[in-house]
Amino acid sequence: MNAVLALENGVSFQGRAVGATGRTAGEVVFNTSMTGYQEILTDPSYAGQIVTMTCPQIGNYGVASDDVESARPHVSGFVIREASPIASNWRATGTLSDYLAAHGVVAISGIDTRALTRMLRSSGVMRGVIGTGTVNPDDLVDQARAAPVMEGSDLVRGVTCPEPFDWQPSGAPPGFALDPARRAERRLRVAAYDLGMKRNILRRLESHGCDVRVFPAAAPAADLLAMQPDGVFLSNGPGDPSPLDYAVANARALMDSGVPLFGICLGHQVLGLAMGASTYKLKFGHRGANHPVKNLETGQVEITSQNHGFAVDHDSVPDDVEVTHRNLYDGTVEGLRHKRLPVSCVQYHPEASPGPHDADYLFAAFVDAMERPASR
Repeated sequence: MNAVLALENGVSFQGRAVGATGRTAGEVVFNTSMTGYQEILTDPSYAGQIVTMTCPQIGNYGVASDDVESARPHVSGFVIREASPIASNWRATGTLSDYLAAHGVVAISGIDTRALTRMLRSSGVMRGVIGTGTVNPDDLVDQARAAPVMEGSDLVRGVTCPEPFDWQPSGAPPGFALDPARRAERRLRVAAYDLGMKRNILRRLESHGCDVRVFPAAAPAADLLAMQPDGVFLSNGPGDPSPLDYAVANARALMDSGVPLFGICLGHQVLGLAMGASTYKLKFGHRGANHPVKNLETGQVEITSQNHGFAVDHDSVPDDVEVTHRNLYDGTVEGLRHKRLPVSCVQYHPEASPGPHDADYLFAAFVDAMERPASR
């Protein structure tokens, strides 16, 4: 079946449908990961976005039930150069195209993803629409221009859990059962805000010796403190942090309590806002599993997994907060630490999935903060 991807700038791409039929709109972005497409599809941080994979062939190893990062795919649409017709892996339970169709993900293949990526890098990410079957590209362009913009949209409420729950580990997928460099001396209680959390975060916290209770994004800080946690975690999630007033207010209340805080991705941006910094939208964001980040304290360079379209403004970071990590591609802020309070955060994904595990030490650092008597 034919398919068309149309962008708000009037450009359209002709291709083939490889998922569900119909139309879908979203912000068109690109991801440079060579593997991990199923984890990307099921990462709630991609809500509201049509994801373009720059790797030319996707689907080679099929899909496996152990590789999902949430209960279902969250992408608005999927764009690939060539869809593998077979699933060549002993763990595979099906093909990518069947998986996309089964979960209602509208996808397109057979287009020049290199040209699309160059356009997004030059002009910035933009709204787009994928339509399958017989469609008028001009109509899709009009629909793309009418789609909601990412700035100012609260996408977190659409992906957070409906009520608190205790994480019950079911074992790590093959290849992810890492031996932590640091386990807690006792089981630590962690309260976690679900802003759009990936499951591998919970796996890594559990592997480092933490029992985790997950709370909805808008749960009052008092609810988390009532369980007397050793620490509080703020997860990744989709969209713009600026409209998340409730999350920022709760983060400030938690900071005032003195409990150790650790945030990643959107959680990093929320903590940045709570500490007095501001955020802004990047031209085309950071999405992939090969982004170099420098640890300014040790001088070491980590290859990291990233997925975000907003960043903390370096010039807005207050004097009582220090920048701990910096992106070596464009110099943007990748980590913050409060100078007086046990609060730290990073923009990238130390839990990976997909991606390298260079930054897994950050979970050990969170354990250190929770076990440090001075942090009480």
